[in-house]
Amino acid sequence: MGTKLYVGNLPFNTTENELQELFSQAGAVQEVTLMQDRFTGKSRGFAFITMGSDEDAQNAISKLNGQAMEGRPLTVNEARPREPRAPGGGGGRGYGGGGGYGGRREGGQRRGH
Repeated sequence: MGTKLYVGNLPFNTTENELQELFSQAGAVQEVTLMQDRFTGKSRGFAFITMGSDEDAQNAISKLNGQAMEGRPLTVNEARPREPRAPGGGGGRGYGGGGGYGGRREGGQRRGH
């Protein structure tokens, strides 16, 4: 199994093929996943790249971290495991449940008295 790298601060017009080409200078590239906005389809400015070995991954980090791509210094480091998320995406809180959505309305007393 290869080592997954996080690549950040990418120019928004970067393609997966460009990343494949760039990272293949450091070693064998198994997979390139350019993260895109799910609604617009535009790049989110970061990607995950799986290198063929730990040695290739370390080589890529040392060669490419900080290297400029269209004037932007790349951030290249080992990807952290994805943190578990609560189901539903909102942490289980609904509207009106103790935030600022429910409660009493006493607006008239606060205005200047």
